Amino acid sequence: MTQTLTRKLGVPGIVFMVIAAAAPITVVAANFPIIFGVSGSVGAPLMVLVATAILLLFSVGYAWMTPHVPDAGAFYSYVDRGLGRRLGLGTASIALLSYVLLTVSMTCYLGVQAGNLFELWTGMQVPWWLISALMIGIVGLLGYRNIDLSAKVLGVVLVLEVVAVIVIDVGVLASGRELTTLPFSVSEAVSGTPGLGLLFAFLGFFGFEATAVFRNEARDPERTVPRATYIAVIAVGALYFVSSWLVIAGLGADNAVALSDEDPAGVVVGLAGDVVAPIMADIVQVLVVTSMFACMLAFHNIVTRYLFTLGERDVLPRTLAAVHPKHSAPSRASLWVTIITAVVVVVSALAQLDPVLQIYTWYSGAGAVGVIVMMTLASFAVVAFRARLKRDAAERTASSWVTVASLAGGIGLVLVLIIAIWNFPFLVGGILAAIIWGVVLAGFFAIGMLLPSKR
Repeated sequence: MTQTLTRKLGVPGIVFMVIAAAAPITVVAANFPIIFGVSGSVGAPLMVLVATAILLLFSVGYAWMTPHVPDAGAFYSYVDRGLGRRLGLGTASIALLSYVLLTVSMTCYLGVQAGNLFELWTGMQVPWWLISALMIGIVGLLGYRNIDLSAKVLGVVLVLEVVAVIVIDVGVLASGRELTTLPFSVSEAVSGTPGLGLLFAFLGFFGFEATAVFRNEARDPERTVPRATYIAVIAVGALYFVSSWLVIAGLGADNAVALSDEDPAGVVVGLAGDVVAPIMADIVQVLVVTSMFACMLAFHNIVTRYLFTLGERDVLPRTLAAVHPKHSAPSRASLWVTIITAVVVVVSALAQLDPVLQIYTWYSGAGAVGVIVMMTLASFAVVAFRARLKRDAAERTASSWVTVASLAGGIGLVLVLIIAIWNFPFLVGGILAAIIWGVVLAGFFAIGMLLPSKR
C-alpha cells in the first residue's frame, strides 16, 4: 500500500501556518516604523487597506482555482494550468529560490536577535551562526514530523503574538493618547513616498499566499484552502489596519515619522513598555524572536511542499515525493530543505557577510520580489484558465466576477511589482546588488523553464 500524506489540517491549522509566516508582532514592532520612515507620512492605515484590497482581489481567483489544481504546487501549479507548462516550471524555480532565500534570511536574522536578547539577559555573547545552526536543527526536526506538530507550535506562537499586539493597542487606548484621524487622510497617504510605504505594507502579508501548498494535508481542500485564504487576508489586514493607527496615536501623529527614523528597531518596543508596563517591552522583544522562529518554520514547510510536488510530477527526483511511513509527512523533502538551508547559511557565514545588513537585506529583498512576480503570474493564470473553460451559462455568469477580480488583482500586483523593481536597489542594498540579484532571479526562471517534466 502506498503511503500518503495525512489529511488532518482544518481551516485553523492552515491559517496558523500562513499567518505565522507573516509574523504579526515582527511587522508591528519592526515593519511599521519602516513604513512610517520610508513613506515620510503617517498614512500607513490606508496603505494597509490598499494592500488588503489588492490581496483580496487576488484571493478570489486563487481560491476559485483550488478545485481545478490537483496538487500542492500552489503558484507553480496555478501558472502551469493557466499559462502553460514552461512558465509553470519557471515559476516553480522562482518559488524554490524565493522561499529558500526568505528562510535563510529569517534564520540569520533570528540568530542575531536571539543572540542580542541572550546577551542582554546574561551578559554572554554567542555567535549568531551558532544560534542559527541550533534553530535549523529544531526547525528541521519539526518539519520532518507530522504537519500537526508544526501547526500546534505555530498556533501557540501566533496566539501569543496576536494577544501581545492587542494588548499594545488596548494600552494606547487606555493611555488617553489623541486618536487623530490624520492617518485616514488620502492627502496624508499620498504625501512623501507612498510607493515605498505601500510596498512595505504589502510585504507584511507575505506567507498568506501559501495556503494552497497544504492542500494535500487538508481535510477538505476544496473548502479548507479558500476559507483559510480569505480568513488569513482579512484577519491580517484588520489587525494591521487598526494597530498601525493606534501605534501612530501612541507615538503621536506629529512625531511618529521622526521617532521611527531615529530608532526604527526600538520605537514600538519602547511604546509597549510605556503604555502597558515596562515588562511589556521585554515581552515584545521575546515575542519578536519567537515570531521569527515561527516564520522560519513556516517558510521551511512551504519549501518542503514545493519540493514534494515537484518530485511527484517528476520534475525533480521522485524520491522527494516519498512519504514517511510513521509520520505520514514529506520527511525526505523536509530533510533536503534543512540541508539546503544549512549549506546556504554556512557559505554566507564563511563569506563573512553581515547577517543583517547583507544576508537579511539581500536575501529577503530578492525573495520578496520573487514572490510578487509569482503572485502576478498566478493572477493572470486564473484569467487565462477561465478564458479557456467552456461551461454552461450559469457557471459563466457566476464566474465572471472571478475573471474581473483576478484581472483587477493582477493589475494591482503589477503596480506593486513595478514599485518593487523601481526600489530594488533600496531593498537589496545597492545598485550592484540589485543587478546581480535581478540576473539571479531571471536566470533561475529561465533554467526552470528548461527543466524536463513528464506530466
